[in-house]
Amino acid sequence: FLAEDLPEAVFSAPKPGAATWASCIRVVDPVQGTTVDHVPLEQNEAAFCATVCQFSSRGDSLWYIIVGVAKNFRLQPRQSDGGFLYTYVMNDETKKLEFVHKTPTDDVPGAVHPFQGRLLVGVGHFLRVYEIGRKKLLRKCENKHIPYFVTSITSMGYRILASDVQESIHFLKYRPVENQLIVFADDTSPRWVTAACLVDYCTAFVADKFGNAAVLRLPDDVNDEVDEDPTGTKALWDRGLLGGASQKTIELCNYHLGEAILSAQKTALIPGGSEAVVYTTISGGVGVFVPFNSREDIDFFQHLEMHLRQENPPLCGRDHLHYRSYYYPVKNVIDGDLCEQYNLLDRSEER
Repeated sequence: FLAEDLPEAVFSAPKPGAATWASCIRVVDPVQGTTVDHVPLEQNEAAFCATVCQFSSRGDSLWYIIVGVAKNFRLQPRQSDGGFLYTYVMNDETKKLEFVHKTPTDDVPGAVHPFQGRLLVGVGHFLRVYEIGRKKLLRKCENKHIPYFVTSITSMGYRILASDVQESIHFLKYRPVENQLIVFADDTSPRWVTAACLVDYCTAFVADKFGNAAVLRLPDDVNDEVDEDPTGTKALWDRGLLGGASQKTIELCNYHLGEAILSAQKTALIPGGSEAVVYTTISGGVGVFVPFNSREDIDFFQHLEMHLRQENPPLCGRDHLHYRSYYYPVKNVIDGDLCEQYNLLDRSEER
């Protein structure tokens, strides 16, 4: 029986042991839905992140695909035998991936992001800037002040938003003259970040694994202070506040969604329309955080939400306000799902 080749469609795939991984890189045609190319990785290599970027030092218009993988990775406790950064280039004629080189890393590459013609990589708790070389990627600079593990990286201009697996987000500034990455602001609350995106140059949307979503913003005095500090000495040495960065973010909004958000992106749902934050959850849900444009809409929906909490309580008897404030008090967010239940009320209750 053990020697038989059982079909996986009937008996499912065999379960591997601990620290056993199998990953592949697949190129898919989005129109036809077919697989254009399939590149299997080596045994026990787990792909964690991927991005597409251009390197300005090459002087060409080639798009490089960077894939970060971990070798012999264990989830609990988190251990690995290092990792690799695979570099591929796309062939325009055959639409196949062409292998360029393979760069070893001393820890798990948890996030990769294109940045100013270079590559930002989160390797363990290090944030590094890489440049492409002939035989491997070349490390140009790094920051060692991320506490535990870099989970995601986004950027706007020379400002970088790096999220930590346990200690929320960190705002960094890259100084090309000094070739330095400086953490100049972070959060006061610990958050186990699963998704983060920049809403504007000073504002970030953050979601954690406990189902909370928050909007954090840099104070007005932080921006000018950092931008007008060419030496960077204040952000480098003034670290007396809560053992972290010298400046802290302000919490604008907070909301308990109830399920972990895995991805978030700021976009316009219709051409020319107002921008919103679209998110996806671990259970397959897709939701939207939409900003209000007028004070009249805010007052109307605040009163509607307040009355629906009283007239249409949850079936299980739990208080709606307590639920939305499960970890942090709900702040500046209207529950649209609750407001939509207005149409389900009786005519007498609607009046």
